[in-house]
Amino acid sequence: MERPAWAPRSIDISVPSVSRMYDYYLGGSHNFEVDREAARKAMEFLPGLPKIMQANRAFLRRAVRFAAGQGIDQFLDIGSGIPTFGNVHEIAQEARPGAHVVYVDHDPVAVAHSRSVLEGNADADVVAADLRKPQEILTSPEVARLIDLDRPVALLLVAVLHFLEDTDEPHRAVAELRAALPPGSLLILTHASYEGIPLPEERAEGAVDVYRDIRTPLVMRPREEIARFFDGFELLDPGLVHLPDWRPESAPEDEDDFAFSGYAGVGRTA
Repeated sequence: MERPAWAPRSIDISVPSVSRMYDYYLGGSHNFEVDREAARKAMEFLPGLPKIMQANRAFLRRAVRFAAGQGIDQFLDIGSGIPTFGNVHEIAQEARPGAHVVYVDHDPVAVAHSRSVLEGNADADVVAADLRKPQEILTSPEVARLIDLDRPVALLLVAVLHFLEDTDEPHRAVAELRAALPPGSLLILTHASYEGIPLPEERAEGAVDVYRDIRTPLVMRPREEIARFFDGFELLDPGLVHLPDWRPESAPEDEDDFAFSGYAGVGRTA
């Protein structure tokens, strides 16, 4: 298999990556055949995966614009993945010129491509780090340079917490991050769930098994467990809802049924 110029030498391109699979679902080009093969296998069980990812990205854009409209000009995006058109720094800096954005991911391809995309953008940077270790993120030089933790921050945990098992203590990680946020900060979150998927759960489990087989378990939590991530936050209207139902810009009833798979919400620190 030929290694493209954008792929760091340190990565094993024979092993699927969830961030590169996500890139494939969105129609990106930063993925390998091994990623496409795994994604296609997951789609055999859950054919609406691209629609789910598109709805997730659409929510992200709406939420970033909402945060900017609330006067927030600092964005910390953890589990950011591979940058695609309309990513956080583009939306935020269009809405609030000079907004600071820090991306965080542990996938070397996501980090390398982010650095390439952000070259020459002094107001945005990327950190190679893992959500399981919040203090490494918060004390990184990139966060220290661009994020003032004495002023409100938009913390994005979009389509990432469902890749943390309960043994990874995801609620503890979110609580550590929340403790570092000043009043008026926002938590922007999405999470996968069986609730809302227009297929029998037994069939959707086949896609979950694909992720388990590539050693990146996908944890489908019910709404009440997802809501716990907002402990310590004021959950803003319309609450924790299916992706197209959060402050829609077009009629939700026009959305594909698969777009309603999973939940989205935004909370504010007191």
